[in-house]
Amino acid sequence: MRNLTRRNFVRMLGTVGAASSVLGWPLVSLAGKATGRVVIVGGGFGGASCAKYLSRLAPGLEITLVERDSKFITCPFSNAVLGGLYDIDFITHGYDALQKAHGVKVVHDSATAIDPGAKTISLAGGSTLPYDRLVVSPGIDIQWGAIDGYDQAASKVMPHAWKAGSQTLLLRKQLEDMPDGGVVIIAAPRNPFRCPPGPYERASLIAHYLKQAKPRSKILIYDAKDKFSKQPLFEQGWQALYPGMIEWISESEGGAIESVDIANMTVHPTFGDPQKADVVNLIPPQKAGAIAHAAGLNGDGAWCPVNQRTFESTVHPGIHVIGDAAVANPMPKSGFAASSQGKVCAAAIAADLSGQDMPEPSYVNTCYSLVGPDYGISVAMVYRMGESGIAAVQGAGGVSPKDADHAFRKAEARYSVGWYQSITSDIWA
Repeated sequence: MRNLTRRNFVRMLGTVGAASSVLGWPLVSLAGKATGRVVIVGGGFGGASCAKYLSRLAPGLEITLVERDSKFITCPFSNAVLGGLYDIDFITHGYDALQKAHGVKVVHDSATAIDPGAKTISLAGGSTLPYDRLVVSPGIDIQWGAIDGYDQAASKVMPHAWKAGSQTLLLRKQLEDMPDGGVVIIAAPRNPFRCPPGPYERASLIAHYLKQAKPRSKILIYDAKDKFSKQPLFEQGWQALYPGMIEWISESEGGAIESVDIANMTVHPTFGDPQKADVVNLIPPQKAGAIAHAAGLNGDGAWCPVNQRTFESTVHPGIHVIGDAAVANPMPKSGFAASSQGKVCAAAIAADLSGQDMPEPSYVNTCYSLVGPDYGISVAMVYRMGESGIAAVQGAGGVSPKDADHAFRKAEARYSVGWYQSITSDIWA
């Protein structure tokens, strides 16, 4: 891994054959050996990856994917929609290939309850699905009320846009309607939350739009942390591309938001003066998706503890939790990490149901961020099982160099698009 260029690293991760070697298990069919019914809840990066790779590893399984929506809109590259680089169709994907090419039954409904004893899952439409193994990949839910005055109704005025789709379009429209010289507030939560560099990429690409359309405007990032992912790289990019337009306010400077007044479009930090804005993008604290909490998979916390080798729940055996909802530290809550976990989980289930030992897993994550259309930065890491769980492989992966030239940043921006097209094609095409 140390000798790979970043470009080749991402190309390798984006291909099916190479994905098997990176993950540490051979992509060999277990046809005729693994039988049973596997239900997967959630058709995002984790759930859809698990369904596809499970169908390849064990074609004898009956695999059902439960997903409420007929199309999945990705959070990755939703910031590029906000910045005007792409439209919403670019980040929208369907499930036809999973059904037609891979034999996965897709049920468009919502899971409402899980009975671990009876091994059944109840759906909002009234039906019940039996399973031999269950995979729960529900993504995140917002912790409504964690910030005083911010509930689901308030998100229609101060969008969080941390679930891509209608909230993305609402925030984009608010930016378009804002006068030149207006103030945009982005409020970032404490860790852990979905996509650690996401709020700062969002500030970057909103600044790209404002620089062209409303150059007298300003962005204030109120942050409930004193440091953030890829901070030196983002700050260097802001200085180069948007000098004076973006201001970051750390927790120790009064960056944590305590309450909001939606009627007056004002945020109130834990200390310091209230701040009024034209547009407020409030990203609240998060937790595992609703079905995980309904089933008690979270134990007594916000996220779901798992055996990090197989992602089987430590609360309910026979149920696996992957993606943002799972406790998989030090892996971040990212789309690529969820996909990697989905593949490892598929291997664990296929091996177990076929009576074979699971090969030793490894896990990967790579995360690109766009500071501008021609300015990309990235981080990549390989993980393996250590004595106490998942651990980063020292010397593998890495972060973009801080003082790279324009050609390097432009290339990384180009690789970012290639990465997105590659991973989404691998999962949904």
